[in-house]
Amino acid sequence: MDVAQALADLTEISSQIEAAVLFGADGTVAGSTLADEGAAKALADASAQLLQRADALRGEDAAVTQVEAALADGAVFVVRNGERYIAATTVANPTVGLVFYDLKSCLRDSAGSAGGEAADAQQSNRAASGGAGAPEEPPKRKRAAKKKEPEADEA
Repeated sequence: MDVAQALADLTEISSQIEAAVLFGADGTVAGSTLADEGAAKALADASAQLLQRADALRGEDAAVTQVEAALADGAVFVVRNGERYIAATTVANPTVGLVFYDLKSCLRDSAGSAGGEAADAQQSNRAASGGAGAPEEPPKRKRAAKKKEPEADEA
């Protein structure tokens, strides 16, 4: 799936996400839901800095792979998978686990078109060999249908 389609699916599935940007470790924006390229680049840069600062605080060899920064009027989420990143802004008080799940799914769905060919090949090789660590595909979430109000019966 291409980046644009993965981001479109993300915003359709997750009503809590207001904006999202997919980018590389070098800061190159692969795709965004923002119309303004400057705003997309600014979100990517700030999100990369957030992960770098979290790494510095941690002070260990293992890199931080996800961060949530809660604000009064929303939140910023960043997920890293190797050299690929996704960042999103959300409404206030989002369902944290669900947002992280949706962002990771978007990264996975867009892997083939955003520099993730090597990861896809490695994943396919593991699955084909039946080896340990073959990822299990989680079920896709669907947006709940709006309930129709019952019509009042007239007496």
